[in-house]
Amino acid sequence: MGWSPVSRGIGGLRAVVLDVDGTLVDSEPDGHRVAFNRAFEEAGLEDRWDVEQYGRLLEVTGGKRRLESYFKERGMPEEERTELAARLHARKTEIFTEMASEGEIPARPGVSELIDELEDAGVRLAVATTGTRAWVRPLLDRLFGLERFETVVTADEAPERKPDPSAHQMALEQLGLPASAAPGVEDSRNGLLAARSAGLPCVVVVTDYTREQDFDGAALVLDGFGTQDEPAVVLSDPHHVDPPGRLDVETLRRVMAKSGAGG
Repeated sequence: MGWSPVSRGIGGLRAVVLDVDGTLVDSEPDGHRVAFNRAFEEAGLEDRWDVEQYGRLLEVTGGKRRLESYFKERGMPEEERTELAARLHARKTEIFTEMASEGEIPARPGVSELIDELEDAGVRLAVATTGTRAWVRPLLDRLFGLERFETVVTADEAPERKPDPSAHQMALEQLGLPASAAPGVEDSRNGLLAARSAGLPCVVVVTDYTREQDFDGAALVLDGFGTQDEPAVVLSDPHHVDPPGRLDVETLRRVMAKSGAGG
């Protein structure tokens, strides 16, 4: 594509590999959970997941696997729960895709500003997510413009769920970059482990669901992306990158440099 590491990027920061669920959008409590409950209702089931229960269920990554685990705990036979989980998940994905396409799932505060800064600085944008292509691409397109993301790796391309590193590895392969040139941005321990297993320094931006997880090994942990009106709180800063109340390009450059990954 004619890209040169000499002419583009800042220091060692040439790209950023972004998660979607919980990271770019805080989609779990008011997006996926709602879509699951609507799918339950349409199927004539009495099951409903409240916010607290859904937080516990998120320990299982991947929506279909989450449903299978949930039904297994309730003693449902394997063949029955496998079929039901597949059917419910397909409908849930349709519902969530409709929600995303209609603008019901907003970006987290500060995300759009960060993406604008990265693009202006010539830093390439990639996505590595366990979400499915059916809803991830419409969501990215609605919120940011899909064409801005050079690489989008979803569960359709990398079916092994995080903490497996395959989505990050595939994103790096498609970018043609080493892990030392692209930090990951995640919101959960599973995401952190996936990024680190692929060799990427990782910034974690927590949600209410993930705040209490173990983020040992993260290069930086924030409670949000931060905006002028609502600065981010630093939860962990082992490399002393001293973010200015928000996650910005300069902070990511310092993360790369102080992690030993950038110039």
